[in-house]
Amino acid sequence: MLTLQQIKADPEYVIGRLAVKGFDGRGIITEILEIDEERRKLQHKCDTDASELKKLAASIGALMKQGKKEEAEEAKAEVARIKGETKGLQDRLEECEQKQLQLLLTVPNLPNETVPLGTSAEDNVVEKTGGPMPDLGEDALPHWELAKKYNIIDFELGVKVTGAGFPFYVGKGARLQRALIQFFLDEAWKAGYVEVEPPFVVNEASGYGTGQLPDKEGQMYHVNLDDLYLIPTAEVPVTNIYRDVIIPENELPKKNCAYSPCWRREAGSYGKDVRGLNRLHQFDKVEIVRIERPEDSYAALEEMKDHVQGLLEKLGLPWHILRLCGGDMSFTSAITFDFEVWSAAQKRWLEVSSVSNFETYQANRLKCRYRGDDKKTKLCHTLNGSALALPRIVAALLENNQTPQGIKVPECLVKYTGFDMID
Repeated sequence: MLTLQQIKADPEYVIGRLAVKGFDGRGIITEILEIDEERRKLQHKCDTDASELKKLAASIGALMKQGKKEEAEEAKAEVARIKGETKGLQDRLEECEQKQLQLLLTVPNLPNETVPLGTSAEDNVVEKTGGPMPDLGEDALPHWELAKKYNIIDFELGVKVTGAGFPFYVGKGARLQRALIQFFLDEAWKAGYVEVEPPFVVNEASGYGTGQLPDKEGQMYHVNLDDLYLIPTAEVPVTNIYRDVIIPENELPKKNCAYSPCWRREAGSYGKDVRGLNRLHQFDKVEIVRIERPEDSYAALEEMKDHVQGLLEKLGLPWHILRLCGGDMSFTSAITFDFEVWSAAQKRWLEVSSVSNFETYQANRLKCRYRGDDKKTKLCHTLNGSALALPRIVAALLENNQTPQGIKVPECLVKYTGFDMID
């Protein structure tokens, strides 16, 4: 969440930046500042009363020793009066602090100055393109037909056992999934990311820490009996490793990668654009997460973008990078770059990764800080990215690599699959 210092330093700037995300922040920022003014006055009165009580306590003992019982009793009555008044002040102070926190949790992160203006995906800016564009002709099959033809993904069985959006991967399809996961993890390891295998469910505090709550309750699967949430991405458990942690500056950056299944309700998703693997309720993904000093985080963001680009180049897929406009960004992100691959049979771009810098927004929620040589603590910057999400990668690989003989497996995956053709 935003810090009070950010808001108080220049409220009009904050309101203006929030507008880039399409968020009308004037009312809520004004209310936060009004509550803060009341909170500071209450805190000052509580501190003054505490000082007065200390003086009175000392005077009562002195008066009793001097035999001035009547004056001592008057001082005791004053103590009782101040304590009664202070209890009411402290209750109101706590109410103010809780109200202020709840308001802060509903304010999105400020978009970086380089974020383009815009209200929807149509306003995103293509920054870079690469990879060979396949020319398969008009008779190219979409991946859901290829999956059925070669018996590698069973969507109907998934509907029977669970429901739509939960496919079965079969035979070479299952091995391809496993190959991609291992390939992505190995590449992250080579790039210096320490692998962790996190829990696949998290508590409410973790959801608040990374900003999924209270923004995305409707998209998360909730285990009501235990009050736990199935993770929508490994970002949540991995970033929460550093919740309430003060990291020595010489231990930064922290670089982690993790494989996990991911669960998302995707409420309201329907139509041809969500057919097959285009949008699932459960899918596999490898995530990379970084904790950085603020002055290093944008160089780290470029490294992460280069890493994702390298994966797509090794897979031989056509790709482009989008700089998201304010209206298409997430609640928590300061800047996001989406990677999309070309789906030759569907003739459309499919998103396969988002790489984001959250600056101090998540760190403030998480209380993720670092301590330098000056012994002072400062908020870290947090970053994460998909490296990569599997379903649409698989869709593009199947469609783009189809031949009359079968589907060619990218050379970088053959050592993991044990075969170079799906036939």
